[in-house]
Amino acid sequence: MSLCALLCHTSCTSEKKVKEEISKYKVTSPLRVDTSFVKEYVSQIKSVRNIEIRAQERGYLQKIYVDEGQFVKAGQVLFRIMPTIFEAELQKAQAEARASEIELNNTKVLADKNVISKNEFAMAKAKLDQAKAEVALARIHLSFTEIRAPFSGTIDRIPLKLGSLVDEGQLLTSLSDNSQVFAYFNVSEPEYLDYKTNIKNRGSNKVSLLLANNQPLKYQGEVETVESEFDHETGNIAFRAKFPNPDNLLKNGETGKVEMTVPVRNALVIPQKSTYEIQEKTYVFVVDKNGVVRSRNITISNQMPDLFVVGSGLGETDKVLLEGVQKVKDDDKIDTEFVAPREVITHLKLYAE
Repeated sequence: MSLCALLCHTSCTSEKKVKEEISKYKVTSPLRVDTSFVKEYVSQIKSVRNIEIRAQERGYLQKIYVDEGQFVKAGQVLFRIMPTIFEAELQKAQAEARASEIELNNTKVLADKNVISKNEFAMAKAKLDQAKAEVALARIHLSFTEIRAPFSGTIDRIPLKLGSLVDEGQLLTSLSDNSQVFAYFNVSEPEYLDYKTNIKNRGSNKVSLLLANNQPLKYQGEVETVESEFDHETGNIAFRAKFPNPDNLLKNGETGKVEMTVPVRNALVIPQKSTYEIQEKTYVFVVDKNGVVRSRNITISNQMPDLFVVGSGLGETDKVLLEGVQKVKDDDKIDTEFVAPREVITHLKLYAE
C-alpha cells in the first residue's frame, strides 16, 4: 500500500514539474540597432553593346564567313553580298571620270588660247567633280557588299543561308559585346528618394548579382545611373548597374536578381519566429506586467534573415512572446522568462553594426 502511494506521489510530482516547465514561456523586447539588410531586385541583363547587323544593299548572299556563337573582332568580314553589279557600276563611274578628265584638259588648252570662254572651262571642271563623286558613291555601294563587325563581340543566330536573296535593310544577324553587362532593375519611389537624398547613409554603390540558378556572380557590379522618369503605371524607376563579365558567362537577355545592401539606422527589430500572420496581417503576442497575453497587429518595414524591422505597433519596452506563439491565445495568463534582446540576436546570427 505504501509502494502505491509512493508511485502515485512520484507520478504527480513529475506531471506537475512538466506542466510548470511547459507553462514557462520565453519573452524578449524589440531591440534598437543600426544594421543593414540585403534587398533583392529582379533584373534584366543586357549587353553593353547589342546591335542588329543588316544588309545595306540588295543582292544574293554570296559568302558567310562566321558561325553562330562565334566571337569576332572589330573590322572582321562577316558576310559578302554578290558584288558583280556594284563592281560594274564602279568601273563605269571610273571610265566616266577619266573621260571627264580628258575633256577638262582639252578645254583648258582652248581656254588658255581664249578659244572658249572661262565659263565653258568651269563647266568642264564641274563635270569632272561630278564624275569623281559618282566614283566615290560607287565605291561606297561596293563596300556595302562586305558586311564587317563594327566592334568585337559574339555572333547571334544567322537566319539566312548561302544564295538567299537579301533585301536592303534585311536582318543578317545580331552582334553582342558581352565583355561587360548592364543589369536593369526597378526601384520604388520611396526607395529612390532614400537613395538620392541619404547619400551619407545609403551604403556603397557596389551590388551583387544572383543568377537564375540561385548562384551568385563572383564579380561585384556598381550602380551607375538612374533613368530620367518614373513609370506611371508601376510607380517605379529603373536603375542600371554594370557588371564585369570576363568569363563571358552572362548573355544579353538573361535574368537575375540584383542584391543591394541597404543600411538601416535606428531600426527596431524583432525575431521573425515571434510573429504570426492572419489574412496577410502580421501579429505578435505582447505580455503585460501581470503576465497576460494580448495579440497586437504590427507593420513590417523591412525583412532580413530571421528578423523583421518593425514599422509601427511596438516599442522598445514591450515584452514580446518569443516562443510558443501557437500555444497561447488572447487573455491567457502565463509565467515568463525574459531573454535579453541582444542574446536573442546573437543566437539568430545577426551581426549588427
